[in-house]
Amino acid sequence: MMKFYDCTPAPSPRRTRIFMAEKGIEVENIQVDLGNREQLGDAYKKINPRCTVPTLVLEDGTTLTENLAMSVYLEEMYPEPPLMGRNPQEKAAVMEWNARCEAEGMLAVAEAFRNSAKGFVDRATTGPNNYAQIPELAERGRARASAFLPVLNERLEGREFIATNEFTMADITGLIFADFAGWIKLPLDDMPNVKRWHEAVSSRPSASA
Repeated sequence: MMKFYDCTPAPSPRRTRIFMAEKGIEVENIQVDLGNREQLGDAYKKINPRCTVPTLVLEDGTTLTENLAMSVYLEEMYPEPPLMGRNPQEKAAVMEWNARCEAEGMLAVAEAFRNSAKGFVDRATTGPNNYAQIPELAERGRARASAFLPVLNERLEGREFIATNEFTMADITGLIFADFAGWIKLPLDDMPNVKRWHEAVSSRPSASA
């Protein structure tokens, strides 16, 4: 059985948990205590020297440390239901909107949160090295995330899902962004299409994974 190194409250590993839940994939779940910085300890460094969560260890011992790499592997091994598109055009749309939801949304919120939260005074980025918070980056991150919400709202006009006519990885990353935005008190109330979509995807059983 694959081993999934996880931290339930954290946004990043939730992406792969939802992906696996949609496909009905069972793995051994191993919790990593990020609050106590277990990811920086020698034991976890042996598993993932990057000191990031999540980590997926495959049956043959191969270690994956990026959500996208995990999704590609799991999609190939468990193709149904497809979460990365059914044809070249759909696959391109999923990759584009997944990238935008991540870079313009999720990572923008992370920039705002990690550069302002008291618990991250010397941990403004993930990884083995400590970096001090920069207040200007917190402001920039919030501005970037705020700017992406209208873009997503426009994309969802008359659409049920972000990338294609089916629920995909782009919706998973978008959901994580929308929920993560609450951590910096960024409301969705003025974005009716985002709010409608968010309520719908949040009601899927996988959203509670």
